[in-house]
Amino acid sequence: MAQGTHKEINGTTLWVEDTGESDLPVVLCLHSCFLDGTMFDGLVKAAKGKFRVIRPDFRGQGKSAIEDVDIISMDQCADDMEALIDAMGIRSINVMAQSMGGDVAFRLIARRQELFRSLVVAGSSACGEPPEQGALFAQWVVDAGNQGFTGEILEMTMRVMFGETTRQNPAKKEMVAYWRDRIAALPKSLRPAMKGVMHRESSVELLPSIKIPVLIINGEEDMPRPPAWSDQMKAELPNSKLIRLKKIGHSPTLEAPELVLPEIIGFFSDPSV
Repeated sequence: MAQGTHKEINGTTLWVEDTGESDLPVVLCLHSCFLDGTMFDGLVKAAKGKFRVIRPDFRGQGKSAIEDVDIISMDQCADDMEALIDAMGIRSINVMAQSMGGDVAFRLIARRQELFRSLVVAGSSACGEPPEQGALFAQWVVDAGNQGFTGEILEMTMRVMFGETTRQNPAKKEMVAYWRDRIAALPKSLRPAMKGVMHRESSVELLPSIKIPVLIINGEEDMPRPPAWSDQMKAELPNSKLIRLKKIGHSPTLEAPELVLPEIIGFFSDPSV
């Protein structure tokens, strides 16, 4: 059973859940913006007895401390994760990164590659937002910060986070409704974290230096991080493989856990590509 605690890290307070098995290899989970470490509940169950799973909530998100600042950058989040790793004394780390978690992971691993064993990135990329999409998302950040996650802002967020097929699938209605309720309850104070994602700088130039094995999982219906961006990661990462999923959007581990979780556990067990 995962145990959660607040940890004083890098000048802030992070909420960290840790299954705690000191004799098992480590998986560090880096979550999507809008969600939190609980998005990996299914992975924790799948990893039981095989991996120790550590799930921090990023600065300004989830149960971590609210930040009264204009923006929380991807580099700042990478600083926090580096400090957390050092504080916990963990090594030979497998990383599970979803969406903004990938933006953080590439920066973190490029700095301290000796700490890491493998990486899975799902619904993620390494590039910044292109101008047209960036302008749309920048306004979305402003609106959510002013009004909260209601009405069209909530609908936009759901379109971003889940593919059209998933949202229309009666078999996934309960899962979609659960996350809709969670997102609707998000505070306006999430704005600095959102802004950091939407205004992130590219990390594509870091990819050729990342030599550890990387598994890329991308849904064909991923609206904010489309398939072409995953193709770019595959081309730039020297030791990577790509799985592309039909009828899946931005959140593969939630939309298709029956397909994705076995692939992730198998890769962490034997990350040769």
